[in-house]
Amino acid sequence: MQTTNIRYQLHIHWGKIVLLCLGFLFCNQELSAQARFNAISKAGQDEKLLSYGFFLAGHTNYYQLKYSEAFMDPGNVQTSRVRSVVPVYSPGFSLGFLAVFRVHDQFNIMLTPKIGFYEFRTDINFFGDPQNLDPSLVQTNPDIPVNESLQQSGTRSVVTESTMIELPLIFKYKAQRFNNNRMFFTGGGSVLWRTKDQEEADLEALVTTGRDFTLDIGMGFDLYFKYFKFSPEIRFSHGLVNLYRPEETDPAFRDAISEIRRKSITLYLHFQ
Repeated sequence: MQTTNIRYQLHIHWGKIVLLCLGFLFCNQELSAQARFNAISKAGQDEKLLSYGFFLAGHTNYYQLKYSEAFMDPGNVQTSRVRSVVPVYSPGFSLGFLAVFRVHDQFNIMLTPKIGFYEFRTDINFFGDPQNLDPSLVQTNPDIPVNESLQQSGTRSVVTESTMIELPLIFKYKAQRFNNNRMFFTGGGSVLWRTKDQEEADLEALVTTGRDFTLDIGMGFDLYFKYFKFSPEIRFSHGLVNLYRPEETDPAFRDAISEIRRKSITLYLHFQ
């Protein structure tokens, strides 16, 4: 009589065994999820009149430019060499604290002071090769060497770095809570101050002022855990002030621009 080998039995029924294991894992995950979400978390201090927290944020930002009337004037010597001025999305990050005032279970007012680190890059595209232009039209900071690759491509990149102190006032409307999560929408405004003084900023190729006001709108989710509330949010900001200072900007392209406004898209990670 042939001896029964357990390996052959497993080989014959391997499909059923795999399905059984997957079913067990699925049931285990369902039980864990029910145990997790059926217990309503009290974290986040939603019932308190005033609560606190902190946040980290990553953003991408750029200058919204408006061309001047002189840009398309062929008789303007300064702008005739400029083909286009193109803002480029640039990354940055910020961090700060939040104070939440509870007006209603579904309506809060948030004060979120923060410090933000920004970089704005703008590509100036010239007709032909910049090395063949009149030197008086292409002026660079003497402390910054001209990049040979930019000369060959006909493009000059201007990078403006700034550290901003921001004071946003945000209104938050929350949907009804479902288990341990709820959706929310935000809207408000912010005032910004640049830490760099204006005399130092005037040495840059593309010069802007140091104060701005923005309109902000966003959306996100409140996720309640055992000891804290985690709230990811995406927020869009639009600057209201024309930041451009043409009198201090590089003559090679200053007449091609009439307005500069700040725009940014920010991902906030709130912890409360």
